[in-house]
Amino acid sequence: MIRIIKTDASQPDFKKLVAFLDVDLAERDGEDHSFYDQYNKLHLIKYALVAYEKDLPVACGAIKEFEPNVMEVKRMYVTPEKRGKGIATKVLSSLEDWARELGYQKCVLETGKRQPEAIALYTKNGYKIIPNYGQYAGIENSMCFEKFL
Repeated sequence: MIRIIKTDASQPDFKKLVAFLDVDLAERDGEDHSFYDQYNKLHLIKYALVAYEKDLPVACGAIKEFEPNVMEVKRMYVTPEKRGKGIATKVLSSLEDWARELGYQKCVLETGKRQPEAIALYTKNGYKIIPNYGQYAGIENSMCFEKFL
């Protein structure tokens, strides 16, 4: 049974999972990692989720305001041994519900082309590819998505 809690970026289990995420992304992104890392600072995140299975943290995700009425999905991660079990979809759905509760109408996100699992997750959950926005405009490895809530 998966239990998801609402928290913020200061929560220890969220920070631990994000540290695992950053190691994974550093491997996938290689030399590009420092570029992406600058846009993933935790002090900017007020809305975070941690998913637990039997009191063990197994996944996380977050949202932060991108612009009025738009939240950006950030810091999605599932531990390797728990992947493929639908946990990421549960976290993403919970983030979308939270964004709706807060009055937002759309979610956007960026992911890397070297993350096929993430691309599949977002596509499966109704996200559409959009032109790369903001700091990701012109970045070859980035793919940006949006979903109206």
